[in-house]
Formats: sequence, C-alpha cells, structure tokens
Amino acid sequence: KAAEKARDEERKANTSEVVGVNGRKGEVIGRPAAGSRFSKVQIGMPMKQVIDLIGNPTDEGSYITGKAFIPYYYGSDRYRTEFAYKGAGRLIFAGNSGWTRGYYNNGYLVKIIHDAKDSGYR
Repeated sequence: KAAEKARDEERKANTSEVVGVNGRKGEVIGRPAAGSRFSKVQIGMPMKQVIDLIGNPTDEGSYITGKAFIPYYYGSDRYRTEFAYKGAGRLIFAGNSGWTRGYYNNGYLVKIIHDAKDSGYR
C-alpha cells in the first residue's frame, strides 16, 4: 500500500493539464525521454494523424467510461481507446460516438503517459 501511495503521489506531481490542438483539453503524465516518438504528438490530435506520425502501437484496447451509462447520452467520450508503445508509454483517445477503432479516425488524443519502462502490452 505504501509503495502504491508513493507512486500515485509521484504521478500527480508529474501530471499537467494542457490545452492542445483546436482547444481540446487533456493531460500529460511524465516527461518524454530524449528522442521519444511521443514528442511528435499533441493533445487533441485525431487518431489517424497520431498513427501516421509515430506508427502503430505495440498493443491496443478499448473500454467504456461512466458516460456510457448515462441514459439518452449520445455524445463523445463514452469509450476510450488506449495505445501502448513499448519503451515510450501510452496514448489515450476519447472516442466520438462509436465503439471500435474502425477507420483510424474515431477519437482524439486526451492523455499522454510517458513511461520509458512501458512493456507495450495492456
């Protein structure tokens, strides 16, 4: 428990909220390692643009958020897609209104997690 608490406190200290492309808000956790491919991406970028810039992830997956349970809510951020990149970290995209990655254009980058020790798998 103490180790988890210390890790959570460190993460909070290294987290910054930013305004990115087209005024979209998001958060960045940690700092990019020298030469990290994540230095090329910005909060608010569409999924397709991120893939074009830095390539496909090592692993990926999607999950629903609490907004999915709001009756008659058909807006964005009902699900999120997570890309894991080995040795770089993770990118989290908030979806528009669908569920799957589909045509690589379903969502915008809302969170960047820099972690040079990331295994690349979820």
